[in-house]
Amino acid sequence: MVSSMYLMRLPTAARRLLGASAARARYLSILTSPPARAVLYDHHGSPEQVVRVADVATVEIGDRDVCVRMLAAPINPSDLNRIEGVYPVRPPLPGAVAGYEGLGQVHALGPAVDSLSVGDWVIPSPPSFGTWQTYIVKPATAWHRVRADVPPYYPATITINPLTALRMLRDFVNLTPGDSLVQNGATSIVGQCVIQLAKLHGLHTINIIRDRPGSEEAKDKLKQLGADQVFTESQIDIKNIKTLLGALPEPTLGLNCVGGNVASVILKILRQGGTMVTYGGMSKKPVTVSTSSFIFKDLSLKGFWLQKWMSSDKAEESRKMIDYLLDLVRKGELKYEMELTPFSDFRLALDKALGKHGSQPKQVLMF
Repeated sequence: MVSSMYLMRLPTAARRLLGASAARARYLSILTSPPARAVLYDHHGSPEQVVRVADVATVEIGDRDVCVRMLAAPINPSDLNRIEGVYPVRPPLPGAVAGYEGLGQVHALGPAVDSLSVGDWVIPSPPSFGTWQTYIVKPATAWHRVRADVPPYYPATITINPLTALRMLRDFVNLTPGDSLVQNGATSIVGQCVIQLAKLHGLHTINIIRDRPGSEEAKDKLKQLGADQVFTESQIDIKNIKTLLGALPEPTLGLNCVGGNVASVILKILRQGGTMVTYGGMSKKPVTVSTSSFIFKDLSLKGFWLQKWMSSDKAEESRKMIDYLLDLVRKGELKYEMELTPFSDFRLALDKALGKHGSQPKQVLMF
């Protein structure tokens, strides 16, 4: 550092030269992220119409910041809802970077960061905006180091869906081994995780899936994961529910991500005093509840939103549960179906996520 007193003693030209050199040294000492590519949108609307893939400017890496090179990021329904403008929490516009969950590898660290090392695998925890880009800069406290001994697409997708499944099994009903639960949307990642986590804890699952081509194959896959019973929506005969359940007890807990008629079916299957938790509305139809469900069956209806749960001083607890879930992945006790697509083929992955190619597994962008 050149002192100001020393500079004042020099001729004007020399002062300018040394001052410029000092400024250049300061500029060169500033860490910045590499140039990045990102999925951006400037206004809300249909995702295929409003998003664009573009270069974004480098970002300064502050003393306590971490620059992460993204490895994988899923396309979740909530990501599409944010782009459409129908999700309760949305990034500011214009120039919003899409994506809310993913896995990255530490590329560079601010000088004051000692909690992470270059090369570590990290996820944004709680999840945060802007994961559909090649490099991200955020404070070190925003990142959670995860194990690197599992395929990268699992840490990239572990928070929103598997953690939702785990919380719903723990937070609403005191389930004990031998109890049953019923769910719709069973082929979703949440549904697949519910089946496996329930099996690990000695719980039985009754699963409802949509009527569509390949439903028999879907049933077989869910049973291989540990599902006790799997029915298509058209197979559910409420008048003969005892026969359908066989030896399984009436379920205490119901999980609804569809809404409409199939949510009403869950209410009819639940035992006296049971609870239905709604965490999604894929059919975009309301949940309709009969008066008798409240009066004579004493059913309870609850809602679950992971983002609200994680924002209520649960960050540390959620990170421990993420580590638990990834340990199950490592041991082969938790798995779910995904399709990996290179980031260069983003448009194809987006079309599949939007259902333009029929029913598809969860789309995961690989960077």
